[in-house]
Amino acid sequence: MLTRRDRVTNITLIAAMAGLARFSLSPFYHFLPGAAAFSLATAGCPLSCKFCQNREISQAWPEDLKTSHTSPSLLVRSAYARRAPVIAFTYNEPAVFAEYLIDIARDARKEGLRPVIISCGFMNKAPLLEMCQALSAVKIDLKGFSENFYRNVCGAELKPVLKTIKEVSKSNVHLEIVNLVVPTLNDSEEMLNGLIDWILAETGPHVPVHFTRFHPDYQLLNIPPTPVASLERAREMTMSRGMNYAYVGNVPNHPGNHAYCPNCKKVVVRRMGFFLAELHIKDGRCAFCRRKIAGVWT
Repeated sequence: MLTRRDRVTNITLIAAMAGLARFSLSPFYHFLPGAAAFSLATAGCPLSCKFCQNREISQAWPEDLKTSHTSPSLLVRSAYARRAPVIAFTYNEPAVFAEYLIDIARDARKEGLRPVIISCGFMNKAPLLEMCQALSAVKIDLKGFSENFYRNVCGAELKPVLKTIKEVSKSNVHLEIVNLVVPTLNDSEEMLNGLIDWILAETGPHVPVHFTRFHPDYQLLNIPPTPVASLERAREMTMSRGMNYAYVGNVPNHPGNHAYCPNCKKVVVRRMGFFLAELHIKDGRCAFCRRKIAGVWT
């Protein structure tokens, strides 16, 4: 009988970071910003988003791509040897290789590394809870606050994603939420207000929320890029409702990329893209007024 580790021979592994292709930086804003990340992907996703930028792998079956066996221990050693403190499961949906992910994450934690995922959040409770025990951080793409949007644009459902966010928020895992703002499809004031109110009620005001700019891709080439003003409006709405950390994404060098102290309003994290330009957080607190800043900083 094949073990869980042996079964990875049937999984396509795309190692897109340190030592195997290239370095990137932590894709989180409040979790080790600026840290090098060793990012991994396979093939497949339970969603079929019409705007998917990684469709070559997310909309593929493992059998569609050349496969190779890569053991969890080898991946962890590769990240460790290249001083990448973060192992990120990203690009396609990590839940489709949950067993493999958990094996890698457990090995990574034994070596002092921090395993994280970027996920669509469409998964069952049992594997989610097992993953949360092995992971250090989770970033969920909340595509829109509408069942119709999820069905018609993503080929999925909203409720399972909301359940996932609630479960992660109750765990000890760091959580961030991303909303890709697509003009005319999920950018209405009603939908944004619903999304903001739900996040505030179910996760509290300390979870970072990213409003990210859409660019035409895949099956939505007819829709223009998101106006920056729409992202700014979403961020302002979020902050005015009591959320402490809201961001403008995919707009390089925008003031909405930076983290501000909820108390003194000074910039505590200044960014240039994912690159860290300034960090004014000491012992998890604002260096200016000593207000606690939610996140993992060391």
